[in-house]
Amino acid sequence: MTLALATLAGACGNRRPEITPSTIDADRLLYERGLEAFKEESWLRAREYFAQIRDNYPQSSYRADARLGVADTYFEEGSAESYVQALSEYREFLSLYPTHPRAGYAQYKLGMVHFEQMRRPERDQTETRQALEEFGTFVERYPNHELEREVRAKLREARDRLSESSFKVGHFYYRINWYPGAIERFKAVLKEDPAYSKRDELYFYLADALARSGQAAEALPYFEQVIQEFPESRFVQRAQDRLGEVKATVKDQSP
Repeated sequence: MTLALATLAGACGNRRPEITPSTIDADRLLYERGLEAFKEESWLRAREYFAQIRDNYPQSSYRADARLGVADTYFEEGSAESYVQALSEYREFLSLYPTHPRAGYAQYKLGMVHFEQMRRPERDQTETRQALEEFGTFVERYPNHELEREVRAKLREARDRLSESSFKVGHFYYRINWYPGAIERFKAVLKEDPAYSKRDELYFYLADALARSGQAAEALPYFEQVIQEFPESRFVQRAQDRLGEVKATVKDQSP
């Protein structure tokens, strides 16, 4: 272990004193150097410092934070392989320290690992669903946590991504004039995510699909919601135009 520490100290490229197990406050010094390397975005070097504490100082008060430090270096590397390692490290932290003051942070980072790997709406949404699951766990387990606002913002973004994925399928059906499929998809988005951020667009295309499939009366409220709820929307004028046309159709169909 002494040789490993000496090698690590030499790898830092400076003449600071070597840290050995006999060094006073060795764990603190290692942790401080790990933080310095982390700040410099030297992920491997930071990880080596943190790992020394994790592996060789079982009684250290810095050990839990060092474990998170190791996980954070993998997260910051940002590769598919390092994200796998980060997930493992955060989960192990939560397994070992479920009541630690930083357990909420570890849960948040689990969500962020998946969040950072979310794909475009047109692609597979597995990572999006996993991000939603981990953020949902955070909200349940850590109410009033300092990260709650950020987690809820990430939740909204992830839900929007998932809803947009489904919406795009519905919009494809709309463009090829398969209105039953479009209506089914649009209504599913509203049911599963009533706070979807692009409801103005969703309302308009749902209403138009209904109108074009012979369900004019059901279409009217959705056109009206675009106008009333989203007065600044780019769909307002189109909704107003179609609303007038569809109202006339409904009137003509009245007995």
